[in-house]
Amino acid sequence: MSTGVNILSAGMVTPVGLTAAASCAAMRGSLDGVVETQFVAPGGDWLLGAQVPLPRNWLGEKRLAHMAAGAVVDALEGQAAADLQIVLCLAETDRPGRPVRDTDRFGQRVLEFSGLAARTKLHVVTHGRPSGIVALERVRRMFARDEAGHALILGVDSLLSGPAIAHYLRAERLLTGENPNGFIPGEAAAAILCAAGKPMHFALTGLGLAREQAFLYNPEDKPLRGDGMTQAYRDALDMAGLEGRNVEYRLSDICGEAYFFKQTALAQQRTTRHRTEVPQIWSPGECVGNVGAAFVPLMVGWALTAFERGYGPGAPVLIESSGDDGACGAAVFQSAQRAKIERAVA
Repeated sequence: MSTGVNILSAGMVTPVGLTAAASCAAMRGSLDGVVETQFVAPGGDWLLGAQVPLPRNWLGEKRLAHMAAGAVVDALEGQAAADLQIVLCLAETDRPGRPVRDTDRFGQRVLEFSGLAARTKLHVVTHGRPSGIVALERVRRMFARDEAGHALILGVDSLLSGPAIAHYLRAERLLTGENPNGFIPGEAAAAILCAAGKPMHFALTGLGLAREQAFLYNPEDKPLRGDGMTQAYRDALDMAGLEGRNVEYRLSDICGEAYFFKQTALAQQRTTRHRTEVPQIWSPGECVGNVGAAFVPLMVGWALTAFERGYGPGAPVLIESSGDDGACGAAVFQSAQRAKIERAVA
């Protein structure tokens, strides 16, 4: 990758922590923020969900704007980025129960609550869970065209709304006592600060985007072979100049449904050769539930923290995400200074 996208810092507001440091520590310790919600599941039990413990009971767009602002302030703490542009990752426009209806109004609220100038340039990506991968590609091209020196990728989402819960209950996609093949709805905001320049420290070095024709509940009932995610893996690895066996570990947005577990397993099998041990896979959804468009910046932020604190299995790391409509994305991160750091520690 000729133009580097360096990840400088991360910010998070999640069900397990109101900062990136707290959230990553909780996820490292496999702590979860799952509690009983005010929604009733089939059979009369309270539905489980992962809700952010905010100091006030804000609702709707205002709640998400405060969550997003918290992640922005956390990511920008101690960082100088005068030429900052923001890429805002949100839920799909047609997703039932989408919490943000007016993106312009929401964006201005986030800027106001974050203390940023109202003239700060905002770009919006509305692809749900894979939005962060699309945002990384947009930032990479922005840097390549010398349109900015810094960009903040901000993802915020919530599946804990009445319309969303009703939709996913009807589709039998939520985890309940009667349905073990489902996800836990959650909410979160996460941000990563990116800087242009030669790849250093913790940098994006490969990226792939593809589409799975046998997507979840596809009308033609095509069998899943993992073609979309496999292609995303291959494109990301080719751009990074790596092979699948070089990847030390992966982070995935899988969060409970068997379809997505099968998809990532197929992609792993089809892209990795000549490696005896299976690389670790980290899934933050186990701790924070399904957080939609916040997944990718959250995973990148966790990988950055693990790298800086030295508890990650190694580098490179591959981050994957996919949507209900078949959109698949993968991104490879590694460090140009990793060998120097290891020698210094040794």
